[in-house]
Amino acid sequence: MSRSSKKGPYIDPRLLEKIAKTKDAVNTYSRRCQITPEFVGRNFGVHNGRKFINVYITEDMVGHRLGEFSPTRTFKGHGRVVKRVIEKT
Repeated sequence: MSRSSKKGPYIDPRLLEKIAKTKDAVNTYSRRCQITPEFVGRNFGVHNGRKFINVYITEDMVGHRLGEFSPTRTFKGHGRVVKRVIEKT
């Protein structure tokens, strides 16, 4: 379920403070924070539960959440096809 439109987007206030202080890449655990136009052109390290994934913010990402660009699961494929040898007797 999405956030109520009368509340507005959720933006982590600590993240805004970090952005105002520095021009370098900012590491964050706040995957639920919505991307605003102030974030465009910045690098973020978004935590995926194990490590920080570098994400460069572009204009197309505005309105999405930071966590959408840092996948938490690695897809290793479906079952493999095993070649079986049929023996003739």
